[in-house]
Amino acid sequence: MSNFEKVRSYLQELDIDIINEVPEDEVFVVNNEDRGICNMIIDCEDHVLIIEQAIYPTTPSLQECIRLLQINRSLVHGAFILNEEANMVIFRDTLELENLDLNELEASLHALSIGLVEYATDILTFANAEVKA
Repeated sequence: MSNFEKVRSYLQELDIDIINEVPEDEVFVVNNEDRGICNMIIDCEDHVLIIEQAIYPTTPSLQECIRLLQINRSLVHGAFILNEEANMVIFRDTLELENLDLNELEASLHALSIGLVEYATDILTFANAEVKA
């Protein structure tokens, strides 16, 4: 079984809706609103599984960057990061594909859900500041 097929079977077992897949690029786009997952990108890239979930658009302030780094310290898996253009906060995690198991993928997805719940006030404050700007 290829890594792509293995990841697909794990996503199905976890009741994550696959809304699009590009087999030639080994990429999934998935949803599970109960877990805070909306158009999450899951990419089987060489030996690494890359998980990225856009959180909110931003023009980051120093205060926001500091707070995101503080939040990252408490996350079990993954991190809130800025994209290359520094205009979007993203949750990102990477997992080794060779030894990937269902529990590891599930833990990474749970980390996003927990991070969103635990830091909802901070995230909403920064996201709302962007809307008002």
